Amino acid sequence: MSRFIESPRAPEPVGAFPHAKRVGNLLFLSGIGPRVRGSKEIPGVTLDSAGNLASYDIEKQCRAVFENVRLVLEDAGANWNDIVDVTVFLTNMKKDFPIYNRLYAEHFAGEGNPNPTRTTIEVTALPTPIAIELKVIAALG
Repeated sequence: MSRFIESPRAPEPVGAFPHAKRVGNLLFLSGIGPRVRGSKEIPGVTLDSAGNLASYDIEKQCRAVFENVRLVLEDAGANWNDIVDVTVFLTNMKKDFPIYNRLYAEHFAGEGNPNPTRTTIEVTALPTPIAIELKVIAALG
């Protein structure tokens, strides 16, 4: 038996999919980016007059993504420490990985944090002008 989860606080999905799906004691989150619910705002992103990406701040995007993941988890009845696996998609591994890796350690590693398994992949683009997206799996008690 499975159940779809729609968070009323996280940014709306950019396609026909739920924020998460619970199957048994596992919770699978769809790709979560740094967007702001109810708007086209992306923290740390500057667009030019044509709507194209002019610049971005990966630290602001990382923090926004982590917050959006937290919101989906909570609205699904889970919490940060339930995370068991994270897949990270970055659009610029060389430039952004050191910053991302530092922030990841602050939020995921060490005492009191979930310390999940992780895979980091560089992609050429994501569906909106974002530089990072997380795919998360959590185990619920």
